[in-house]
Amino acid sequence: MKKFTSVQDVADLNGLVKEALHLKENPYQYKKLGENKTLGLIFLNPSLRTRLSTQKAALNLGMNVMVMNLDKEGWALETQDGAVMNGTTVEHIKEAAAVMGQYCDILGIRSFPKLQNREEDYSEDLLQQFISYSKAPIVSLESATRHPLQSLADLLTINENSPAGKRPKVVLTWAPHVKAIPQCVANSFAEWMGQADVDLVITHPEGYELSEEFTAGATVTTDQQEALERADFVYVKNWSSYQDYGKVLTDGKGWMLTDEKLEATHNAKVMHCLPVRRNVELSDEILDGACSLVLEQANNRTYAAQAVLKQMLESL
Repeated sequence: MKKFTSVQDVADLNGLVKEALHLKENPYQYKKLGENKTLGLIFLNPSLRTRLSTQKAALNLGMNVMVMNLDKEGWALETQDGAVMNGTTVEHIKEAAAVMGQYCDILGIRSFPKLQNREEDYSEDLLQQFISYSKAPIVSLESATRHPLQSLADLLTINENSPAGKRPKVVLTWAPHVKAIPQCVANSFAEWMGQADVDLVITHPEGYELSEEFTAGATVTTDQQEALERADFVYVKNWSSYQDYGKVLTDGKGWMLTDEKLEATHNAKVMHCLPVRRNVELSDEILDGACSLVLEQANNRTYAAQAVLKQMLESL
């Protein structure tokens, strides 16, 4: 594996899931694989689970890890070709990415969309420039449109908790939030579930349709209660509008998931990528209840990252 930016970079999805589950049982089996190899983790936005889980995954494989919060510790980067750099930018991405690729055997990059220009965000220009100029294998630690390590961990969690012998019904439901949130997690989850052996239903208020690029094969409805009927898993996530790009169109009243709403499900397990705003996106009763899988998801982030890094190391 030379890059990991979406499910399209995975040659054998079932094989990757099995490998991650194997690593969960045997986390130090390949401790020698990463010996004398370095992982660079470059963050342009804050991180808790992604940073710690990916760092732990690399250490489990015997790698050295360097972490840089580029937005706070580095120079302001220029990304435009032909730019006359007589303003606030100090270093061009051509040199910065190339140097990082020299120092590191694998690079992880995290950046968020600005939610101002859809064409610009969905071009994934920054991620693509790192891939082009660094020459090192690249792991997306979340980008403007996707969060593949989270989605792989989500798939592991569903795999571990699915009813035996049943194709599970998985519902992705929009939830309220206090600010505009990117579509990355929702896009990525829908895309990965589209490649998995599940029945996916997506529910959201009018105006929150995701790009059809990510929702092919899913059932989409604005009736949340109808969507929840007989669900086995309910994935809760907020996102801003894709069509009216980056906008918050409603206060979301009535969309927060509660125990009462879950009565329509098939004893569904509830998932969220974290961080979660309690009693806005999800009620305390769910997060602290027996149906919550949020901590299992977070734990599986390590083994998702470890499986990806292992395959990258094997291809160096």
